Amino acid sequence: MLKKTSLALGGAALFLAWNGLLLLFLWSRPGGLPSPQTPQNPDSSRLLPAQLLQLAQDAEAELRLQRDLLLQIQKFSRFQHQKTPKPAQIATTAEAEFPVIPVLVLACDRSSVRRCLDKILRYRPSARRFPVIVSQDCGHAETARVIASYGQAVAHIRQPDLSDIPVPPEHRKFQGYYKISRHYRWALGQVFRTFRYRAAIVVEDDLEVAPDFFEYFQAVFPLLQRDPSLWCISAWNDNGKEAMVDAGHAELLYRTDFFPGLGWLLLAELWDELEPKWPPAFWDDWMRQPEQRRGRSCVRPEVSRTMTFGRKGVSHGQFFDQYLKFIKLNDRFVPFTQLDLSYLKKEEYERFFLQQVYSAPEIKIEELQKDAGRDLGAVRLQYRGRDSFKALAKALGLMDDLKSGVPRAGYRGIVSFVCRGRRVFLAPPSDWTGYDPSWS
Repeated sequence: MLKKTSLALGGAALFLAWNGLLLLFLWSRPGGLPSPQTPQNPDSSRLLPAQLLQLAQDAEAELRLQRDLLLQIQKFSRFQHQKTPKPAQIATTAEAEFPVIPVLVLACDRSSVRRCLDKILRYRPSARRFPVIVSQDCGHAETARVIASYGQAVAHIRQPDLSDIPVPPEHRKFQGYYKISRHYRWALGQVFRTFRYRAAIVVEDDLEVAPDFFEYFQAVFPLLQRDPSLWCISAWNDNGKEAMVDAGHAELLYRTDFFPGLGWLLLAELWDELEPKWPPAFWDDWMRQPEQRRGRSCVRPEVSRTMTFGRKGVSHGQFFDQYLKFIKLNDRFVPFTQLDLSYLKKEEYERFFLQQVYSAPEIKIEELQKDAGRDLGAVRLQYRGRDSFKALAKALGLMDDLKSGVPRAGYRGIVSFVCRGRRVFLAPPSDWTGYDPSWS
């Protein structure tokens, strides 16, 4: 490009020089300007002013021609410069190859949604690829003002139906759960039906995201698209308390049969499946039922990429003081998009994960507690029934509740965590045959 412009400008300079020589020639040619030695006839003095005027007009016309030529050359130069992509333009072209995945923030009456939005907007790598949609229920004026203060940085939509929902008498105290489920259905419908996005990341207004939150979803998204044994990607580890994770290996990812929620990605195809039967209340526990899960799993991290700061809510702080406020939020950026995540494919994952679990020596909890720190090798604690699982989980500080028989963060009944620096697998016998919904 630079070479072409230089040649064009060089040509213009030669053209100007050539025309200057022509003007000089015209000035000195016979019959042009009379010289003092030229014999003059009586009429020559009358011709001199006319000749000078004509020569000046010719010179002026020539200069206009040269000026127009230079303007054309400059215009051509700018055009060529604009046609050559700049580095930023190249990046934008490459960026266009990534799918657009909106972040849907479900809000109600927490003006602290600012904490959630500030981190999302700070860490998202692209406003075009990750637009933010805040869907507000409740009609809370102060929360609406906070959302509006972000201007064009977020899209603010409002749940139109704020009425109470008729509920069974025994569920009167659960009215809030019914409204949340209604809001989820409306908001997801807006994302997938009205705006027609093909995927979405769902976040609630009391979540703070990690610096590599978007990097994580961006990296695992292609696997979700290709692997029908997966149905979501979650940023949450239910047993992600600081003492129970390996923060030095924040790149570790797992498959889990438990739907974690709390910052999760789903495809439009899943919404097509779920929307017609969406429940009137308790949508997250409904998602954990066998009829919805259908043997599929989610991907979850070793170290959570979200943390909750919302103690106040319809659950009245259930689990918050005991578990949720201790969840460690990852603070080290992991370049997931540069890592090979093929190990998360079902066949490959089960091959290496089950071998790792059942090749670990089985020990008793007393041995784990007594020998902790002496040997850092992985070990296995085995449970043989619901009561056995709950007793071990409670003693170890794990979340001990089961949903449709599935333990939190579990895969094939196995819960992986760290205890006093050791990797521990709380696992059923190797001849495990499946979850028992009666364990709930």
